[in-house]
Amino acid sequence: MLPDRNFFETLAAAAAAETLPRFRSGLDVDNKLAGGFDPVTEGDRAAERAIRTLIGEHYPDHGILGEEHGAEGLEREHVWVIDPIDGTRAFISGVPVWGTLIGFYRNGRAVMGLMDQPFTGERYFADGGQSHYAGPGGPRVLKTRRCEALEDAVMFTTSPRIIAGHLQAGYDRLEAHVRLARYGTDCYAYCLLAAGFVDLVVETGLKPYDIGALIPIIEQAGGVVTTANGGRAEDGGDIVAAATPALHAAALAVLNG
Repeated sequence: MLPDRNFFETLAAAAAAETLPRFRSGLDVDNKLAGGFDPVTEGDRAAERAIRTLIGEHYPDHGILGEEHGAEGLEREHVWVIDPIDGTRAFISGVPVWGTLIGFYRNGRAVMGLMDQPFTGERYFADGGQSHYAGPGGPRVLKTRRCEALEDAVMFTTSPRIIAGHLQAGYDRLEAHVRLARYGTDCYAYCLLAAGFVDLVVETGLKPYDIGALIPIIEQAGGVVTTANGGRAEDGGDIVAAATPALHAAALAVLNG
């Protein structure tokens, strides 16, 4: 039996109970990267523990891949893919554009997903057929904007300074083509794409837990998300998400030269 929306929301609430009290609290930050800065907080670790505990209780035969506590059962038919705080840099800076990502894979394909931003009270959810929003302004079904031309597009990336070197020139060309390029917001940008406010998101070097929950939110709102070479995005990598197939094809053509 597949999980339902209520269970996803139970997971999100359990994570929020760990993240929200720590947000803007001056909490301690650890660095996971010896040669740079990859922050992690007790909020990340505690939220993932809470999610994994509930999954283990209700779906003990499912696999789990989480950013902070590793992988188990990845060969199984059903696998949960978890990023307890996507956007930890935003989290520790007091900026409310981080989110808890909970994705659900069936036979390697992302079919359900949730992004929860508890500080703003916004939740984006893909149920296997449609993408939904709940939050300020009331609930609604999500649809991407019907943008097909690069010159009409609004594009986001976390930072152009962290685009991988092999795609830097292509990214610069792409940014020169779009109407507006903006930076930051991590997972939030992908949800704004599904909601019809952003048309393109380009990122490089993502892990499965950075994108897994967002794939169905975008696809079930009418958008397209693949790797930069046009492949499926479930394993992460260099990611291009677009509001329409035509815009996605145009972006790939410019990005890849």
